Amino acid sequence: MGGAADGIGDILTGGIVAREVDRGGVASGEAGHDPHDGAGGVCLNCGATRSGSFCQDCGQSGHLHRNMMGLVHDILHGVFHFEGKFWNTLPMLAWHPGDLTRRYVHGERAKFVTPMAMFLFSVFLLFAAVNRLTMPDVSGAAAGMAKAKVEMNKAAQQSVQNLAKLQKDRADKLAADPKADTTDIDKKIKAEQADVQAMSNVAAQLPGAVSTDGGHGLLHGDDAEWHSDIPWLDRQIHGVNENGALYAYKLKMASYKYSWALIPISLPFIWLMFFWRRDVGMYDHAIFAIHSLSFMTLLAVGLIGLHIVGISSSWLWLAWLIVPPVHMYKHLKHAYGLGRFGATWRTFTLLTMTAITCSLFFAFLLWLEAE
Repeated sequence: MGGAADGIGDILTGGIVAREVDRGGVASGEAGHDPHDGAGGVCLNCGATRSGSFCQDCGQSGHLHRNMMGLVHDILHGVFHFEGKFWNTLPMLAWHPGDLTRRYVHGERAKFVTPMAMFLFSVFLLFAAVNRLTMPDVSGAAAGMAKAKVEMNKAAQQSVQNLAKLQKDRADKLAADPKADTTDIDKKIKAEQADVQAMSNVAAQLPGAVSTDGGHGLLHGDDAEWHSDIPWLDRQIHGVNENGALYAYKLKMASYKYSWALIPISLPFIWLMFFWRRDVGMYDHAIFAIHSLSFMTLLAVGLIGLHIVGISSSWLWLAWLIVPPVHMYKHLKHAYGLGRFGATWRTFTLLTMTAITCSLFFAFLLWLEAE
């Protein structure tokens, strides 16, 4: 229940934050809640005399809530309405992304949620969905893992001891009679070595399984650590070996916190596809990138939700392979006024650049965690 509560909290927070970003951070209530909220009142924020329902100097509404129902109203309004713009923006983002980007860039903005607000909300929603997806009941897993480690430890130590004893018996037998037949004991040694090797394979699937070298170096547990020639990468590898679950959690939090970095990382790649065109600038590319990232994030949220309710993973992976390229094609074609050929080659280029962008973002997260 804790994970589900956290997820709901993330959704609420995302809606409120996105609402504040969308309206530029102006603290305002809702006009029309009170028939007496009109011109002539004094703004409680800056002290100016209002000429209407909103202050002409700072933008604050003349009607301010000061009760619990007002607070509940603000929360629900922030999450589900985005001041009435969210449900105008979402269908266009899904079905007509190019028109949405083009209309927003060319000044048609009052009826739509701002791109950054939509992006923030989608990231909050994805974080909540991932939390819900990765909250299995592990109450008995730790005890089971500990018991498995103990049993593995006992079995591995016993096999190593048996192997050492057999090798000693063979050596003693040959010392007493160099021409003695060791066929039987050799078979036993090979069988014991096979057992040790089998446990080595199990150890590879069981993090933290016992390391039993016994002079043979066949099993490797937590002490076996791969090293690179890059110091900061070595620190990441050590962090994974020390506590993989904690490291994964920290990486997830970092990706959530620094998701905005995907925007500047992707801009140079988008610019390369249009650098000779004078009618589009970096702002146009930024709006395109934010809208595209928002849709892909919301698509991931939707697929995670379908997975949770039991839809086959095969269908979900098929959707993940088909929907993004189609959406990119439509987005590029209509946002930049491209023909079919121009939109097609840019779609394939954008798919390649997306893989590069994600790789750079992941490297950026690793570097941050190493600092």
